[in-house]
Amino acid sequence: MQKLVKTEDETMLAEAARGFLDAKAPVQHLRAMRDAGRTHDPELWAEMADMGWAGILVPEAQGGVDMGHAAAGVLACEMGKTLAASPFLSTAVIAATALRQAADDRANDALERIAQGALTYGIAVQEGRKFDPETVKMPATGDGNGFRLNGGKTFVVDGALSDRLLVLAQAGQGLTVFDIPADRDGITRTAQAMVDSRDAARVEFDDVVLSGDEVVGAAGQGLDILIPALRAGQAALAAEQLGLATGAVDMTVGYLRERKQFGMLIGSFQALQHRAAKLWCEIEVTSSAVLNAGRMLDANPDAAEVAVSLAKARATDTAVLAVQEGVQMHGGIGMTDEYDMGLYMKRAGVSAEWLGDYGYHAQVIARAKGF
Repeated sequence: MQKLVKTEDETMLAEAARGFLDAKAPVQHLRAMRDAGRTHDPELWAEMADMGWAGILVPEAQGGVDMGHAAAGVLACEMGKTLAASPFLSTAVIAATALRQAADDRANDALERIAQGALTYGIAVQEGRKFDPETVKMPATGDGNGFRLNGGKTFVVDGALSDRLLVLAQAGQGLTVFDIPADRDGITRTAQAMVDSRDAARVEFDDVVLSGDEVVGAAGQGLDILIPALRAGQAALAAEQLGLATGAVDMTVGYLRERKQFGMLIGSFQALQHRAAKLWCEIEVTSSAVLNAGRMLDANPDAAEVAVSLAKARATDTAVLAVQEGVQMHGGIGMTDEYDMGLYMKRAGVSAEWLGDYGYHAQVIARAKGF
């Protein structure tokens, strides 16, 4: 793969984001939230919105900055380096992209509120243990001019605290996306704080009444609306995983430069140098894959499927390798909760499963290549 590098604008965006996150959302911020039993910091999200991050994919007509998917990936990568927990992926990336597909007055109003940081979304798609939107079975039964929704969704990231839910369900016309308030009668959200201290929920729908106006796009066109949004989320999540891997490797290399054994810096040991060099190579290749996915989504989103799945698969593999090597090269301290490497490992584990694991994306690539 050809080595891709950030543009001047992307570099400036990354540097600005790095300064903000180092000051406002270092890893210690996540640790403090976890210890306090919190999964979301609304003040941090409000500051991100003030900087334009919530509107990164929102058109300027709706108050956004509309910088594109490559820029969203730059922000996600920097967030990954400090394990910043926010509704960025679910709201500013996935929900915003889905609503842009609809392009009606309701969607435009929601986009405007997203850009302001006044509205957050949970993405209620997954029903089983694995991500597979095309096999969703939860029924939305026709009821006059509306629908009634029954069933359950699991692994709804940001779903416990979100204002609204984007729900994929099987209506009579086919898979359909609904945009509904998260506190609607009949909806029960059970918070399931994940091991990486990110908000998630199991959501149950018990005879929930929906109006026809709450359909995003048109009934039966759910995948047309949601697939571009999920691809945007997968690309941004891959960028976050790249940042996570970079943060873990930076921590590990710093430790190799400081830790002494037998009177020598362990970074001088050739075996450890080889392992660190392999991590550097993996991150460089993954960085190109992530940048390519963002740029493909900006230039030709209909042809971006393989690029996005390649980025997500590679980023998953790289992040898991980085944290595993980080724990090993830190020795005993790497296994303790007091050391931050464990937080990176937990985030890597959750990110590997969200929006499709390595196997899911390998299958996407194989199918596209005719295997």
